[in-house]
Amino acid sequence: MTGIELTLRALHHGERHLAEELTTVAERHRTEHEIHHVATDLARWSAEHVRLLADAGHDHGLDLGDPPRDSSYGLLSALREKTAEALGRRPEPGLLLLRDLRDLHLDAARNSLHWEMLAQAAQATRDDGLLALASACHPQTLRQMRWTNTMVKELSPQILVSL
Repeated sequence: MTGIELTLRALHHGERHLAEELTTVAERHRTEHEIHHVATDLARWSAEHVRLLADAGHDHGLDLGDPPRDSSYGLLSALREKTAEALGRRPEPGLLLLRDLRDLHLDAARNSLHWEMLAQAAQATRDDGLLALASACHPQTLRQMRWTNTMVKELSPQILVSL
């Protein structure tokens, strides 16, 4: 297996994981409307990246699997919603939210590095398709990182000082 194939696999796995985690965080913090809505939108970006990476993998002889699970329906979703409602009334959800934002940021940063690696390899091998993919998707991953960073900056003072 080539380095490009390994990077495609790692990126596919990372984007799939990020899509699922963003959906989980959106549901867990349903009472925080900005978190819920933005995380849901950002999860769609990562889910689209997963689809595009699977297509690119196919072009390179890889089967990268099924699209990300849509965890916004079903029993698990109902359980998360009830948990979010219960947690919304206690002071600890702020710390949980900061932890979730930190973890999302680190997941997005990992994906960003993989996008950069893929872009560099695509340039070196003159693979215009992979370069176009990285050029289209990487800016959205950077935006995911900026959002998590901004939310941590905005929320940390009020959450950490109020403990």
